[in-house]
Amino acid sequence: MDGGPETRYARSGDIHIAYQTLGTGPIDVVFVSGWASHVEGMWEGRWLARPLRRIAEFSRLIVYDKRGTGMSDPVPVRELPTLETRVDDVRAVLEAVGSERAALVGANEGGAVALMFAALHPDKTAAVALINASAYARQDPSTPWGVPDHILERRTAEMRDRWGVDAGSGPPDRLAPSIADDPEFVRFFRHYQRLCASPGVAAALAGTVFTDDVRPALPLVQAPTLVLHRAGNRALDTRHGEYIAERIAGARYLELPGDDHLWFSGDTDEVVDEIQEFLTGVRRPVPAERVLAAVLFTDIADSTHLAATLGDRRWRQILDEHHALIRRQLVRFRGVEVKTTGDGFLATFDGPARAIRCAVAIRDAVRSLGIEIRAGLHAGEIARHDQDVSGIAVHIGARVTDLAKAGEVVVSSTVRELVAGSDIGFSDRGEHDLRGVPGTWRLYAVDSA
Repeated sequence: MDGGPETRYARSGDIHIAYQTLGTGPIDVVFVSGWASHVEGMWEGRWLARPLRRIAEFSRLIVYDKRGTGMSDPVPVRELPTLETRVDDVRAVLEAVGSERAALVGANEGGAVALMFAALHPDKTAAVALINASAYARQDPSTPWGVPDHILERRTAEMRDRWGVDAGSGPPDRLAPSIADDPEFVRFFRHYQRLCASPGVAAALAGTVFTDDVRPALPLVQAPTLVLHRAGNRALDTRHGEYIAERIAGARYLELPGDDHLWFSGDTDEVVDEIQEFLTGVRRPVPAERVLAAVLFTDIADSTHLAATLGDRRWRQILDEHHALIRRQLVRFRGVEVKTTGDGFLATFDGPARAIRCAVAIRDAVRSLGIEIRAGLHAGEIARHDQDVSGIAVHIGARVTDLAKAGEVVVSSTVRELVAGSDIGFSDRGEHDLRGVPGTWRLYAVDSA
């Protein structure tokens, strides 16, 4: 179980509304789920927990259970809350957490609540983001793409008869086709449904939300609005999203690939990335690519003395010719130049043997300039980001170079083991402590390549 934050309660009239907060970001985000939720059960499976925690990375995330569902007070089936009451419950939660203004993210049926709140409380609404939502789900003359009554009746019957058992609010192959064949998800989804509401309440709520009509409120929404919809959504036509965006001034409509209706299935990173950029102006940094590579460092031996002896002009000429020679060898041995380090280079290779042969070729080539280089190599996992690399393997490579003498190519024991069986010969240089690296490391000088 992915332990979630502590549950607290807000008072909305005589009803207690369960809520949680997570994160300390600069913007408050109220997440309005579909018609039923459970603020503690949502952390039990990775499908909901992971995207919610991602939202909390850039915000103070506020999640809550609507009255009659989850951990909020139950209500009689025949006295289910109106849309206006559910909107007022959001206001009560915001007051309880001390939020004067928040962005609302409405997922699926929660979109209607988010839109109505924005229309009624423009001063409290910083922005609205919708995921697979509609302003009115039913089919009628102005929304001919809506769901026909006979299908809505069938779906309501499914909830009453199969909620938390099999089909629930719809079979997984319709609501979450991308993971419908995952038995772990199916078990989680059925269990989560049972936590959220009883079958009778679920069916009654379905009848309520299917009649929610916020179309008249759309022109009243003043907050910046983002409408996200899955292009192949099997439960809700994309024209529902287009309809909303067309009737809110300045709203942006974006179709995302996929055919899932549940907001927490499919590529949720893509959904959260769009919401993050919309609310903060920046996207999550692309994770560094981690690869196995041989890392080569070179530098000119005794460079300070040489520079002083030769003078600035001649030293600059030597450096230019040195750089040109090294780059020719990197091309020859398919090395990737990462950067220059003043009088040296950092490069990576996808094979340690070629890295060694390149280092030896560089050493021999620069002798024509009257200089000696020293080189160090290590192999391991590195992180590539932008035009640079990082990781402990890079750090070790630099420390190995520090221990090389003029004209030497020194490698770690890792590199030597990886090229075992090749025609490359080594001399043992013993064990060494590498500054900043745990343990001792046996190093070897390349004798022949």
